[in-house]
Order: sequence, then structure tokens, then C-alpha cells
Amino acid sequence: MNESTDGASAVERLSQRELHEIDAFWRAANYLTIGQIYLMDNPLLREPLRLEHVKPRLLGHWGTSPGLSFIYAHLNRIIRARDANVIYVCGPGHGGPAMVANTYLEGTYSELYPDVSLDEAGMRKLFRQFSFPGGIPSHAAPDVPGSIHEGGELGYALSHAFGAAFDNPELIVACVVGDGEAETGPLAAAWHSNKFLNPVHDGAVLPILHLNGYKIANPTILARIPKDELRALFVGYGYEPLFVEGHDPSLMHERMAIVLDEAMDKIRAIQAAARDGTGPKGERPVWPMIILRSPKGWTGPKAVDGLKTEGFWRSHQVPLAGLAENPQHVKLLEDWLKSYRPEELFDEAGTPARFIRAAAPHGARRMSANPHANGGVLRKSLDLPRLHDHAIAVVGPGAVKAESTKAMGGFLRSVMALNEKARNFRIVGPDETASNRLQDVFEVTERAWMETILPEDVHLGRDGRVLEILSEHTCQGWLEGYLLTGRHGLFSCYEAFIHIVDSMFNQHAKWLDACSDIPWRRPVSSLNYLLSSHVWHQEHNGFSHQDPGFIDVALNKKADVVRVYLPPDANTLLCVTDHVLRTWNRINIIVAGKPRSWQWLSMDDAIVHCRAGIGIWDWASTGTAGEPDVVMACAGDVPTLETLAAVQILRELVPELAIRVVNVVDLMTLQPKEHHPHGLSDSEFDALFTTDRPVIFAYHGYPWTIHRLTYRRTNHGNIHVRGYNEEGTTTTPFDMTVLNGLDRYHLVHSVLDWVQKLKGVRVGLKQAMDGKLLEHRAYIRAHGQDMPEIRDWRWVERDGSTTHA
Repeated sequence: MNESTDGASAVERLSQRELHEIDAFWRAANYLTIGQIYLMDNPLLREPLRLEHVKPRLLGHWGTSPGLSFIYAHLNRIIRARDANVIYVCGPGHGGPAMVANTYLEGTYSELYPDVSLDEAGMRKLFRQFSFPGGIPSHAAPDVPGSIHEGGELGYALSHAFGAAFDNPELIVACVVGDGEAETGPLAAAWHSNKFLNPVHDGAVLPILHLNGYKIANPTILARIPKDELRALFVGYGYEPLFVEGHDPSLMHERMAIVLDEAMDKIRAIQAAARDGTGPKGERPVWPMIILRSPKGWTGPKAVDGLKTEGFWRSHQVPLAGLAENPQHVKLLEDWLKSYRPEELFDEAGTPARFIRAAAPHGARRMSANPHANGGVLRKSLDLPRLHDHAIAVVGPGAVKAESTKAMGGFLRSVMALNEKARNFRIVGPDETASNRLQDVFEVTERAWMETILPEDVHLGRDGRVLEILSEHTCQGWLEGYLLTGRHGLFSCYEAFIHIVDSMFNQHAKWLDACSDIPWRRPVSSLNYLLSSHVWHQEHNGFSHQDPGFIDVALNKKADVVRVYLPPDANTLLCVTDHVLRTWNRINIIVAGKPRSWQWLSMDDAIVHCRAGIGIWDWASTGTAGEPDVVMACAGDVPTLETLAAVQILRELVPELAIRVVNVVDLMTLQPKEHHPHGLSDSEFDALFTTDRPVIFAYHGYPWTIHRLTYRRTNHGNIHVRGYNEEGTTTTPFDMTVLNGLDRYHLVHSVLDWVQKLKGVRVGLKQAMDGKLLEHRAYIRAHGQDMPEIRDWRWVERDGSTTHA
């Protein structure tokens, strides 16, 4: 491999002192990395290495680690020389031992974990704990100081980095992208994040594409394409690529130092010109990036058992395996460790040598101690508007129609305005802010956009705090990075397509769960989803847009992390929105429709209802003095509408029937209290749902979800759920409910099936409901819309009157 000096603006050799310090820091990090993978004793090789010093199970990844530590050591020099504010996003999360090693050398690890001290005993514990029962994970997990990105699942590093940089004007995010990670779809889309980064008020991202040539067992695409094609790719993405290539450490140190200085100079020049007004107006800057090409498993064994190892995929995980079966590998391991000359790197006590400690920045300038990588330290609560200032005036149930998410948009507009100076709140979404009726936010901010703006464009601006890109992965990554560095936000998405980020959701939930057991990790703002354009309002787009299953994905996570809210109208949606924006270390999922729909609760009633999360709607119930004949429960806006319509039919046709209406806003209340903090005790649940009466439950999503949440309750055998049954097409709104048996007529059917006292009237009423369903079917096929009695339906009070606003 030829050494390259391509793109150097000047050749200034590192001083011998700087070169020695950087190289020593790098060698020490490599030594500590190998020790974590292999050793459980004899950490400084003070005696000949024997098999009993080696872990019985060898876990971890060496291949990417030396490159990660090489970058880390050079960033330390930049931070010290420039007093730069830098955090490190490690895309190749398998390089976890390298990240731990660097944080240990900086001293941060021992400050946070005093039992892992900076001496021989601490080093022994550092080695033994890695990928060991009762120890730490193998990735750059939350346990690692300075990490905001685990990287176990590849593809999200760059979007996390840009999310961290938004509204952080002094922060530089060094983001290492592995060449395997670069093949993922989420990462490929994330390169476009530079089209949204404003150098006036945002920080900078320095992508470092690390090409070591191989994945687990295959070459990587970007490492094999011609260099001119590689350069053209990133020029096309809008970056200025700077190359560092080779294998000789001294030449690579010199080249990396030159290129890092050049990149930092370019970043500072871009920011200075934008902030003092001397830069070109209306043009997106061309940000620098670094392409580092170094051997996989750099400085490791060249060959093992006659097979190429360094610079090949065999170095990906554990280059020397099967030590018990192959004793000569123990000697190879010892020689490999001694090649770093640990006697120069650590003193007699096992403490890193003074010149190594001098190579690291101090205090909060250490990347492992930077407060932006522990965002809860910087988090400040949002200023929120008064709920009553945004309330829909509801003088009685069903008195007025409104677009629930539009009311939410007005609330979010005020959130944007109240926090304008703080710049700590953003909305992200895949081109759906206006579609989901949140467009009122554009009265106080625009969509962020650094490309050309045409005269006919609307709501595009350089300074916007709404981020829209048609990549759910990038939206999720941006918001996660933004939250993990101490800010607040909301992700608005069509319900069916939020599934695109199922795996990202899982990873973030695991991150939050792990953080709950790490005392020094301060709480960060919750990840809040608005899922609108939901399953029952996608009749125009058809079957492909009809899927409420994200709730079920969420319910697989720990109860302490996940919350699911199904507000039935605008005022309850406002209450839920206000609540979730005050929470931390949670993932909050709000499902709410956007069409004009009937409103049920005043703001005062909505506040009471949402605080409880569940409750009896006395105004909709009949015969409320004693136990009901049937409980009609509902969760979701359309299920609530259909339940009330069914109650109205039953009240008219079977006036003697005692009906209790129970509405659920917080889905987690259905779980037992010992399983979820919001859950109801058994006595509370029985008081609402009775112990022996039929419960007809109209639910927004898949019916089995309600059974899953309630299967241990006393009355579970009497709970009969109607919801989405994977039936859909392009049809009318009401027909969507009919196809899935969630409509008012099928709900009446269920009551007739399960309430014993109605046995004598079942046949006639069932025939009447069947007739209505046949009438509906014929009408929509003839007219292309729902029947007038469906379109014009409204709630009628018990005395037969309607409430007019």
C-alpha cells in the first residue's frame, strides 16, 4: 500500500515530542484493547504469559479498534492545540474495547468507576470485566464515557452526529463511519444531512470514513472502488474529501495531523464567514470530511498459521483463537502485546506514563468527559404554553368538530416561540409536518433548508427548526442525537411507515434502559412520536398505508421506558402533548387522527381524564347507579366514535340495557401495577371493568394487544376485543371499520352475543344490524362515499337532544 499525501495544503512535520506522545498514546490504547479481549490476569506481562492468564471465551473485535484509537489520539492533539469542543461518535461500535481503552487513558473511566483504578489492579479489572459475565458489553454502550452511540447495529452514526450538532454552535462532532456501515441504507441517506446544517447557529460534523477494507468475511464496496470514483461520490454528496492512506505509523501520524489541521481550519473558516456575514449569501458550504485508509487489524499479527491476518478479514474479531488447543498462539499473543512496549507506557504501579497523560486534554475538554456526551447534564426544561390557551371550546360532548392534530400544531407553535432563544426544540419528520396538520409551527419557524430556495417555495429557510427529509431513519437519528445531547423534540410520522425505524426504536429503548442502571448518566428528554394519518384514516391510500403495529413493537420493551397514548379528541391530545414534553428517559408514542372529528371533553375534563389515563364516561353510560350489564371500552379516536355510535343505537333499541362506557387514553393503565408504573391495581381494574360482566373493547390496533395487556385480570375471559384484523383496501372511512368489524353495527352484534339478558331480542336486532351493513355495502358501491347517516351522525343526549356550540 503506497503512502499518500494527496490534498495536503502544507507539510509541517509534527515535533518529535508530539509524535512521541501521540504514538505512545496510540500504542497504549492498542495494548489496553488487546488486553480487554484476551486477558484476565497478568495485565502488564510482569511474568511469562500462560494459558491461565487468558480468558476462556474470547469475545470482542480487534479489526476496527486500532484505527479508532489512531483517530482518537489525533483528535486529542487537535483539542489541546485549539481548545476545541469535540465529541466522538464511534460508528463501528464493535470497537468498544478501543473506546474503553481511550477513556481509561484519559482518566475519565476511573473517575466514574473508581474501582477500575489507574494502576495494575485497576487494569486487571478493566481487562477482566470486558465481555465477561457481570462486566461490561463489547460495544460502545452507555457504560462507556463519552458515548452517545452504541453502534452495535450499523447505520446510524452520521445521523446521530448531525443531530448532536444542530443548535450546538461551538460543538464539533467527529463521526467515524466504518466502511461496512457505509453500505447500509440509513447511513447512505444520512450523508445528505449537510444540506440542513447551518454554520451560523449549528455546530459542525467532521465525518471520518474509515476504510480498512473488510467486513466480517468480505471486502467492502467503498474500499474497492477506484479512488477517483470514491472522491467523486463524496464531492457529489457535497463534501470536500481529504485522504489519509497508508500503513507506516510515523508517516500516517504526520499525514493525519496535517489533514486534521486542514479540516479544522476549513470548518472554522466556514463558520466565521457565516457568522460575521462575509461568506457567500444563500450558498451551502462545502464541509470537509476525511477518508482514512488503514489496514484492518493494523499493528496486529501479520499472519496466523500461515494465513494472512493484518489487512484482511481474519483480523475482524479475534485474530488468535483456540489458544487452549494451540499453545503456540499463547506465545504469539505475548509477542503481539510486547510489541507495543508496555514497559515504556506504564510505570511500576501500572499507571499510564506522564507523557501519555499529557497527550490527553483536561477536564471537560476530554471527549470522554464532554458534557454534550452526557446530555442530561445540559438539559433544561422547555417553556410550555398554558393548555387552556389552546383548548377547543367544548360546551358538551359532540358539540363541535375540530382537527385534533391541528390543535396540537398550534400548541407546538407556541412551544417553538417560547423556546426560540434557547433553540432547544425541533420537529422532525419525513415530509409530513403539514400533512399531519402541524403547519401552524411555520408561523414561527421554517423548514431547515440549505439548498437553493425558489421564489415559489414556501416555508423553507436557512434558520428553520423543522427538519424534513424523506428518510425515516435519518429523522430518527437526528432526533436521537439531538435528545442525547440535552435538547427536546418530536417526530411526526405516518403510522404505517414508522415501522421503517422499528430497529432504531429498539436500539434507543435499550440505550435508555441501560442508562437507568448507570448513576452518572443524567436523564435526557424523552423521544416523542406523533403517529397520525393512522390506519383508520388511510382509506384513500389503501392497504399499504394501513398498519397500527408499531404499538406492538413498543410493548416488547421494558415497562419503565415505553408509554403509549391514544387520545380520543383534541383536548386530550393537548394534555398528552404537554405531558410528554415534560418527561425524560422515556419513549412516548401518541396516536391521533387529523380529520375534523367530534370533540368530547372540555379542557378541564380532559386534564382530569388524562391524569388518570382511563375512566368511566358517565355522560355516555346508561343505568349508572349499579353494576352494568355490559362494559363498552374504547381506546383511540375512531374506536371511541364507533363505540359511542353503538351505545346510541343500543340506548334507542334496548333502553333497559345498563351500559358503562370506559375510555382509555394511556394504554399502559391496562397492565397490572406491578408490571408498569401506570398500571391499575387489580381492585382498580375490577372497579372499572367488573369481575363478571362482558366487556366489548373497541381498540385502535391489533386485538391481541389488549388480551396481552389484560390476560392476568380477573375478568379477562369476558373481554372481547374488536380492532384491526389486517383487512383493508382503498375504500371509504367507515368501510375501513366495517371490513375489520370495528364499526358500530358489529359492536352492537358483540353486545347481543355476550349479554345474556338480551337473548330474547337477539335475532331481530341482529337482523337489523345485518341490514344496515348490507345497506352500507350497497351504498358505497353506488355512490363512492359513506351513507348520510354515517357522515352526518352526531351524539344525542339521553333526553334526545343534541348539544350545539
